[in-house]
Amino acid sequence: GGVLMALSIPYQAPDEKIFGRLASELLAELPERLSTRVLENAKRLADHPALVDGNVRWSYAELGQEIYAACEWLANLGIRPGDRIMTVSENCRALVVLLLAASEMDVWVAIVNSRLSAQEVDLIQGNCLPRRVFYTCEASQEASQHAERHAADRYQHPQLGGLAISPLFDSEPEPVHASGAEQVAAMIYTSGTTGTPKGVMLTHRGILYIASISGGMRHLSEGQRVYGVLPMSHVFGLSSVCMGSLYNGACLYTVPRFDAVQLLATLKEERITVLQGVPAMYARALEYLKREQRALEAPALIYISAGGSPLDSDTKKRVEAAFGLTLHNGYGLTEASPTISQTRIEDRHQSSTVGRVLPLLEYRLEPLGSSGTSEKAGDEIGELWVRGPNIMKGYFRQPDATRATLTEDGWLNTGDIAKLDHDDQLYIVGRSKELIIRSGFNIYPPDVEAVINEHPAVTLTAVVGRQVAGNEEVVAFVQCEPGIEVDMAELKAFIAERLAPYKRPTQIVLMDALPSTASGKILKGRLRDLAQQESAL
Repeated sequence: GGVLMALSIPYQAPDEKIFGRLASELLAELPERLSTRVLENAKRLADHPALVDGNVRWSYAELGQEIYAACEWLANLGIRPGDRIMTVSENCRALVVLLLAASEMDVWVAIVNSRLSAQEVDLIQGNCLPRRVFYTCEASQEASQHAERHAADRYQHPQLGGLAISPLFDSEPEPVHASGAEQVAAMIYTSGTTGTPKGVMLTHRGILYIASISGGMRHLSEGQRVYGVLPMSHVFGLSSVCMGSLYNGACLYTVPRFDAVQLLATLKEERITVLQGVPAMYARALEYLKREQRALEAPALIYISAGGSPLDSDTKKRVEAAFGLTLHNGYGLTEASPTISQTRIEDRHQSSTVGRVLPLLEYRLEPLGSSGTSEKAGDEIGELWVRGPNIMKGYFRQPDATRATLTEDGWLNTGDIAKLDHDDQLYIVGRSKELIIRSGFNIYPPDVEAVINEHPAVTLTAVVGRQVAGNEEVVAFVQCEPGIEVDMAELKAFIAERLAPYKRPTQIVLMDALPSTASGKILKGRLRDLAQQESAL
């Protein structure tokens, strides 16, 4: 509410050294466009490896050539400054080149995961109204299916591989801004499980702040080889992995989709040094090693991190044991390009902290409405609001949705409940809209999920609230290791030993697989609907 605003004190995260340079200096030298530094690298690091896509290997000089060639090609296809293009794609060299050529031309790219359903892709196109749609058919069978459905023309590009291209649509260009803080580079559509997907307008400056600051903290630098399996249609894959690598002169491996066998082979054969993933990806790799009774071989790996969904302590411990490295963690959301906090490279936390807020960002915690149960004295808790160069410009052509999330003066409501400890470490306690209030007690689903995940037969858990007369109860959806019988009474006893009575699930529903998005995010909205239906039965 408007009145509360003044009550919570905003902090600014302090400046800090990254690789021997202050974040404020790195920020001061950010160029106005995504492509600027990459094209400088094409001269400065001409012979250095820039990109590996299957059997195709490009140096920085070659990547630069392809970007310039694509600018000419796109102009011939009728793409104008201020236009939007849409890509229906998975990670590949074509997507990287389209993004960087578009940047040079002041064109926005709406990057859409080809694994979305026909309905989702069409809803996005209806909001984006792109000048043309590009489908990366060679890297993605699903992209080919969408292309066929839309009757797009197939095109074999001599360097970028097999594509499909839509006809030229009548589309109104947006005004072009010289400033990278105003000019939109990319639109990422949030996985709207209900209603219209929202196009998050991310600026050049916002993405570059993450590439430089967050990438610098991950030691993404010349000579590193980065495994790029996180989808670029997801902002973590776009800013942190793709732009983090190419801005800082590392070599990016574009990987269309996660496959445990391929990942493990590449770690060994290509001597990958940096791996960023989602927790489920690490869990699947460990499952495979265990099944095959093989040890991990990753001779050059120096940095691993997880993001995209909460990391539970059990997964963290197992991954660190297998890899012999700290599993770094962080927190962000699409609307913040995405990173808000991350653990620093020298950190060795046992806890599930998501690290300290990135340097120079402003943040504050708004007190929660419900009194609930008090946390440890000294910890601040509340809804997290953030302001800084990485915050989105807004949702494309959805002013009401923008106003509901972003204030006039640039504060973003993350919708997450966070806690800060005495050391300024940030912990994400849960989504404010997923907070379950049972008999006046606040229950944060991740707390309950972490406990259930510790059970040896359980792979994945999602906890949601269910409305019942005058109260809420806890429902747990549980995915088990394939082929393992679960004794329900034993599972309930296991939970009862570890959780206060008010946090224990009223109902446990076993599922073969929890519903999730292409990037592995569990669809809590769908599970909440299921939980309500279950109670009606």
